[in-house]
Amino acid sequence: MKILFIRHADPDYSIDNLTPSGVVEVECLHRYIDRYAIDHVYSSPMGRAYRTASVAMGRDDIEVLPWLREFNHRVDSSIMPPSDIIWDKYPDEWSKCDGLYDKDAWYNHPMCGDVKDKYLEVCNGLDELLAKHGYEREGMIYRAVSPNREVIALFCHFGVQCILLSHLMNVSPIPLLHHTCALPSSVTTLVTEERREGIASFRMLEFGSLNHLVQDGIEPSFSARFCETYDDMSERH
Repeated sequence: MKILFIRHADPDYSIDNLTPSGVVEVECLHRYIDRYAIDHVYSSPMGRAYRTASVAMGRDDIEVLPWLREFNHRVDSSIMPPSDIIWDKYPDEWSKCDGLYDKDAWYNHPMCGDVKDKYLEVCNGLDELLAKHGYEREGMIYRAVSPNREVIALFCHFGVQCILLSHLMNVSPIPLLHHTCALPSSVTTLVTEERREGIASFRMLEFGSLNHLVQDGIEPSFSARFCETYDDMSERH
């Protein structure tokens, strides 16, 4: 089985839709995505993700999954500035907290507030979906109850993608949230490996691929990144 995590195209957050640049990105994705031979399509209920899915896929059998919405659970911002979202913290603050790197302890850190229930909701949603497609979670692996070569696509958001990847990789999501960046319309691919019969794990083949933009000569958008150098006031701080 393959899982494609596809981030929505360049967003206009004020209207939960796509910018003109985002429309161009998703049109490039539409021309490119057929090569994946996708069997099942799932989408976040948020407008920017669902529009990306509907235009990119050009089909009407898209199933909306509420737990695929952006992972923007609010926490106490007075503990670690500047934001009340866990993936928007200053590096010199969160990097001091060793517990944030532990897969079972990170959500108990004061910075993360009451995030545990929300995190488990997303993880459980993914496991229920995978069980539907033949792979049942058991500890840190999956039982290949009905092994297959299906390709499923999940159109979602960067934050929730990091949560989902952390669950499949059995790691804390904090390093993924702060040390990686899947730009708008990017494709991240994971595949099962069944080296012993009936026992599967997921392995990443590519992260944040923008091949569809490269082949059309389109410059990726900056969304989700922060300033490369502090003196550049044109970039997000």
